[in-house]
Amino acid sequence: MRRNVISLVKFLLLAAFTVFLTVVVFHYARLPNRRSSTSLDTLAAAVVDDSNRGNDEHLRQDLDDKIDWHDYKKIQEEEKRTGIGEHGRPAFLSPSLDVLKEKLYQVNGFNAAVSDEISMNRSVPDIRHPDCKKKKYLKNLDPISVIVSFHNEHFSTLLRTCWSVVNRSPPSLLEEIILVDDASTKVELKKKLDDYVAQHLPKVSIVRLSKRSGLIRGRLAGAKKARAKVLVFLDSHSEANVNWLPPLLEPIAQDYKTCVCPFIDVIAYETFEYIAQDEGSRGAFDWELYYKRLPLLPEDLKRPTEPFKSPIMAGGLFAISAKFFWELGGYDPGLDIWGGEQYELSFKIWQCGGQMYDAPCSRVGHVYRKFPPFPNPGRGDFLGKNFKRVAEVWMDEYAEYLYKRRPHLRTLDPGDLSEQKALRKKLHCKSFNWFMKNIAFDLMEVYPPIEPDDFAYGEIRNMGVPELCLDSKKRKRDELVVVDTCMKDDQKVSGEQEFRLTWHKDIRPKDRTECLDVSKGEEKAPVNLYPCHGKQGNQLWRYDVEKQWLQHGYSSRCLDTDPSSKRVFVTICDKSSPTQKWRIEQVNMKAINNWESIGPKLK
Repeated sequence: MRRNVISLVKFLLLAAFTVFLTVVVFHYARLPNRRSSTSLDTLAAAVVDDSNRGNDEHLRQDLDDKIDWHDYKKIQEEEKRTGIGEHGRPAFLSPSLDVLKEKLYQVNGFNAAVSDEISMNRSVPDIRHPDCKKKKYLKNLDPISVIVSFHNEHFSTLLRTCWSVVNRSPPSLLEEIILVDDASTKVELKKKLDDYVAQHLPKVSIVRLSKRSGLIRGRLAGAKKARAKVLVFLDSHSEANVNWLPPLLEPIAQDYKTCVCPFIDVIAYETFEYIAQDEGSRGAFDWELYYKRLPLLPEDLKRPTEPFKSPIMAGGLFAISAKFFWELGGYDPGLDIWGGEQYELSFKIWQCGGQMYDAPCSRVGHVYRKFPPFPNPGRGDFLGKNFKRVAEVWMDEYAEYLYKRRPHLRTLDPGDLSEQKALRKKLHCKSFNWFMKNIAFDLMEVYPPIEPDDFAYGEIRNMGVPELCLDSKKRKRDELVVVDTCMKDDQKVSGEQEFRLTWHKDIRPKDRTECLDVSKGEEKAPVNLYPCHGKQGNQLWRYDVEKQWLQHGYSSRCLDTDPSSKRVFVTICDKSSPTQKWRIEQVNMKAINNWESIGPKLK
C-alpha cells in the first residue's frame, strides 16, 4: 500500500514538472525575434528556426491544398477605372507642358511630367497567358517584405510602385514595404514623402542612409530591417500586375533554396504605356558581362504558365527566402553603387545548392530609362571593379574570357576578396565549369568567348547619294538611325558612322551593344537602336554584295533613305532604286560566302 502511494506521488510530481516545463518553453517560443547584431551569421541564424518550421509545414501540405488567390472585387474595380494612362494606355502631354517635360526629363531619364498626370493608383492591363487566370497556388504561403532602394527617384513613380504592390497583393501576404533612401537630394523625398507615407501607406516604412551607398548596399540595408520570411526586391519605378505574388512564392514554399523572378514588362519611358517585353527567355550573359538572353527550352515552351529554370536573373526584381539570402551572404557588400550584382547573386544561387526560376504568371512592369540621369558618383571605375570581384570569386578559369574582352580589368584592384572566397569554401559551392556545363549549357554556342569574324565592317555609304553615310549619332535606345554627310569626306561632321555586320547577323555601331532594329511592318518602317539580343528577328540583316542591298528580316525588304530629310527606313526591295544600294567599307567575302553555316545556333 505504502509503495503504491509513493509511486503515485512520484507520478504527480513528474506530471507537474512536465506541465511547468511545457509552459516555459511555449512562453519563450512566442517571444519576438530580437536581433542585436546585423552580421551575416546573426541574420542567417535569426531566420533559421522559423524558416525550418515554416518549410516543414509547407512540406506537409497536400499538393492539392491550393486556392484561387485572385481578388476579383479589386479586379472589377480596376476594370471600371477611367482616366489618363489607365489600363496601361499611353499618355500624352499638352504642348504647353513641353518646358516642364524637358526639365524633368533631364533629371529622371524618363517623362516624369506625364507620370505626374497619371494616377498613382492606376490600373494596368492583365497581359498574362490566359491559363494563368485559372491557376491555383498553395494555400499556405509566407508573407513578404518588399525592399525598394532609391536615389532621387521621381515622387509619383516611387509611390506608384508602392501602390501597385499594396493594391495587387493579398493583405495576408504583404508584411511590409521598406523604402531605402540612398541619400537623395530632392526636397520632395524628405518631409513630403514622410507625410504622405504616414497618412496613406501604413505598411510602408522609410530607411534613410546618411551618405550615397549605391543600389546594392541600399538593398542590403533594407534586407537587414526586414521582418518577413521572404524578401522581394523591386526597383523604384515598377508596377506589380494582377495576382503577381502567389506565383513568386509557391516555388519558395516548396524549397526555400529557390529564387523566383517575375516576367518584366516594359513601361514606356515617354508615354508610360504598359506593354509586354516578350513571352519568356532564359537569362544569360556575354563575355563582357552584358546581360543577354537564351531561348526557352522545348519542354518550357510546352508549359507556358509554369516556372522555368533560368541561369541569370534579369536584374533587380526577384523573390528569395530571407534564410537562403543570408546563408548566401546577401549581396557582396564590396560591390559598389550598381552593376554586377545580378551575376554575383545568380552564380551564388546555382553554384551553392540553390535554383532560380522565372514565373510567367507573375508580371511586373518596369520603366527602362531613356538615359541614366545620375552623374558618376566619383568612385572611379566601380563597374569594372564589381565585375572583377564577381569574376575572381565565382568564375574560376572562365574569368580569362572576360579579361580578354576587358583587358583593363587584369590590373584593376578588386579590393579584399577573402570573406567572399571563404564563404564559397564554407558553403561547398560548385565550380563555374559545373555551372556552364549544367545550367548555362547552351550559352557558349550563342555567345562564344571568341567570336567569329564580322561579315563586314566600317563606313556604310549610300550609292544613290554618295555623300551620305549611315549614322547612328551616338544615340540611345529607341532613337532613330539616320544618314548624314560622310565624316571621311568632311571632318567637321560629328557622328557615329563605323558599323559592324556581326556574326550574329545584326548591324551595330562599332564598340556598342545597341543594334539596328525594325519593329514595325509599315511601308516605310523606321530603323531604331535597340539593345542587341542575338535572336535575329527584328535585328536580322543580310548584305547582298552583288545588288548592294542591306536586306532586313526574312522578307524582301531593304534599307533605304530619303536624302532630303536624311530619314532611314526599310521598304520593299526595288532593283531600280539607287538609294537602296549601299557600299560597306570592308567586306569579308569568305564569311559572306559561308553565310548559312555561320551564326549562333538558335532554337
